[in-house]
Amino acid sequence: MHTAILVIDVQQGLCEGPEAAHDCPGTIERINSVTHRARVAGVPVFFIQHESSAGYLEHGSPEWQLATGLQVQASDRRMRKTTPDAFLHTQLHEALQALGVTRLVVCGMHTEFCVDTTTRKALALGYPVVLVSDAHTSAGNAAIGPQQVIAHHNATLTNISSFGPRVTAVAHQELGLGA
Repeated sequence: MHTAILVIDVQQGLCEGPEAAHDCPGTIERINSVTHRARVAGVPVFFIQHESSAGYLEHGSPEWQLATGLQVQASDRRMRKTTPDAFLHTQLHEALQALGVTRLVVCGMHTEFCVDTTTRKALALGYPVVLVSDAHTSAGNAAIGPQQVIAHHNATLTNISSFGPRVTAVAHQELGLGA
């Protein structure tokens, strides 16, 4: 099975200030571990960046940049998006098909928005997904804290069976990366 890594929205603006996502340094460290192992195994790495046309996360702004500490290599691919779905209005699906990718590994921010939406769309497109259970994060919301959001999505996404392909939640150190 040919695998690709999707690192979703790990951007500076989501890692700083009062609305920063939970445990950004630890999440980035775990993502770096996954992407390093992926590169060694010859698995392509895609960095997805959310952007707005003006204001917060505007393309090129300091907040839009990939987060400090995130390790990116010249061989990594970058993709810009404007919706929570990394496939909508992008060339992501075509790029994955061109590489023969048949399985995705997903990590990043924010769990309940872009990680969730992209994971569900990947399933709809026929990709089994490995959700790196300790390498996605959230800022939480008024109803529940970030740890609850993360735990909820680890449990919920793995229980979706209606698409055919399934989600498996695996901790970063247990991730197998067959190219």
